[in-house]
Amino acid sequence: MQELKETTNIFMANSLFSLVLLSAMCYVAAQNRVSNIIGRGSSLTPTANSSWLSPSGLFAFGFLPQGDNRYGVGIFVAGLAVNKTVVWTANRDDPPVSDDATLRLTTEGKLILQKQSQDSTTDVVRLDRSISSASMLDSGNFVLYGSNQEKIWQSFDHPTDTILPGQILAQGQELFSSRSNSDYSTGIFRLKMQSDSNLVQYPVQTTDSAQYSYWNTGTFGRGGVNVTLNLDPDGHLYLLNNSVAILHDISNGFSETRRLYLLKIDFDGILSLYSFSFDKRNNKSSIVWISSGDKCDPKGLCGLNGLCTIDDNEAKCVCPPGFDYVSLGNWTAGCKRNYTAEICKNNEKTSQYSMRALENTWWENDPYSVLEIKIKEECEAACLDDCNCEAAFFKEGQCRKQRLPLRYGRRQLTESNIAYIKWSSDSSPTPAGIEAPSNPTTSKKKEHRLGILIISVALLALACTVFVISGFVAYRNRVWAYKKISAQGNFELMEDIAPRSFTYIELEEVTNGFQEEIGRGASGIIYKGAVEYNNKVVAVKRLENIRSVNSDLSEEEAVLEEWVNQCFENNELDKLIMDVETDKKKFERMVKVGLWCILDEPSLRPSMKKVLLMLEGTVDIPTPPSLSSYLSAI
Repeated sequence: MQELKETTNIFMANSLFSLVLLSAMCYVAAQNRVSNIIGRGSSLTPTANSSWLSPSGLFAFGFLPQGDNRYGVGIFVAGLAVNKTVVWTANRDDPPVSDDATLRLTTEGKLILQKQSQDSTTDVVRLDRSISSASMLDSGNFVLYGSNQEKIWQSFDHPTDTILPGQILAQGQELFSSRSNSDYSTGIFRLKMQSDSNLVQYPVQTTDSAQYSYWNTGTFGRGGVNVTLNLDPDGHLYLLNNSVAILHDISNGFSETRRLYLLKIDFDGILSLYSFSFDKRNNKSSIVWISSGDKCDPKGLCGLNGLCTIDDNEAKCVCPPGFDYVSLGNWTAGCKRNYTAEICKNNEKTSQYSMRALENTWWENDPYSVLEIKIKEECEAACLDDCNCEAAFFKEGQCRKQRLPLRYGRRQLTESNIAYIKWSSDSSPTPAGIEAPSNPTTSKKKEHRLGILIISVALLALACTVFVISGFVAYRNRVWAYKKISAQGNFELMEDIAPRSFTYIELEEVTNGFQEEIGRGASGIIYKGAVEYNNKVVAVKRLENIRSVNSDLSEEEAVLEEWVNQCFENNELDKLIMDVETDKKKFERMVKVGLWCILDEPSLRPSMKKVLLMLEGTVDIPTPPSLSSYLSAI
């Protein structure tokens, strides 16, 4: 039964291998169609004819913009509505050329980059054989042919940072990240298909040792010889042993059609599988698989002595106390001391040094001395007393003394390690947690948030300005209304406007010398009158038997109340404004306000604000002084 099961598994594995291999062969055969041959004498320039296209126009070989009027040479995705996604670069560590350069397949059969400003040439591809022709294939493979049209070189055999469908990463081959999204020179991370069948990511300039690895497929020793990394057109990413079948399935594949997949080691060290849609209505790119969701996993991201932290799922670099950034514009350059350390003499402790503790923090474990210490304070003191010790890490009863530089630092809440950093009290320490220049992705987010903040502040300022202007206009209109009434001599009473005063002569003219009597009261006779400018009929009461202005205030108030009562009893003033009924209390309040407003002494007159409050009834109105003199005028 066990033998049957093993036989079945082998059969299924081989069947799957056959299907995958057949699919890949069909795809490569279809993509390798050649319909445009690049012959000898063909050339490109950065500003005119800048690239050679594949038959479908999906890929192009030619000049790549790298800053202002600077260019490199490589292969990029050209047939999709996305920015030029570079998949291969030639001589990536050579400096970019100016816009007067020419890429040429010479009549002698060499592919060269001719730099006119420097009067020099560089081989784009170095070959011992003469090139007869070239072609950019729809698979993204740039191919050079010999005299018999045989392939003598292809870009698929020399990957830089990307693997395309149909392309393999053979044992011993590596991908190297770029320095940034716009700088295609060699970066600080690598992906290697090892001869031990393990696919592993490392920082550059390290040996292929487990201590430097930050991601791997865990297939060490399982596949034998000739294990390769493969990517199928459906996004199926896997390790293949050519003598058995699929060794390790990484991405499981995807069912979407009309999409382009590519595997790339990004400049930040994360291995990403990208998907690009051919559909013009939905042409966005997306990441469908990544090697790690922790952006601080790539070792060396923050350079020597730097410390990686996670903020909003993005990696940020900080410097420990006593250190500054080597280059503010380069977050992978790391940190350096901001003070000069004294030369160690006889292992003596110097007074200007102290220790700073950073919890949940670690760097590469590379100690020159390891002490068995149970108390963390003793580890701190041991490093402070040792002038060779520049940092100490305490964890689980061990104190590990280290010298500079410190590598692969990061802060993680799940890490119990405590790092002690020696620093000089005479220095200007950089507090742990200060942000270093972030990567371009984080910078774009900050710019976006800053833009939102600026827009919000601008809108708020505009709203405040409109509010202030509206208030000023309303206030000015109110003041203008008062002035207009005073200028026109309008005596009409309104709820929010004080009454106008009349001189005795004016009242005499209005009543035509007090000729037509229309009523009598206890304090005087009421006469009919008419205002000349609008023919408004009014009633004017001429008071008699009013006591002197120095009489008691309560009597003056009684006179005012009697005068108001008689006006309403005789139905003379119950409709002051057209047909609007007038409240007696309200009318009395307006009369009082009017008397206050026409006092001879300007300092006693109420302000406009107080007038409005009086009319609204918000403020009590005292009886005006010298009331009798004003009433006698009426």
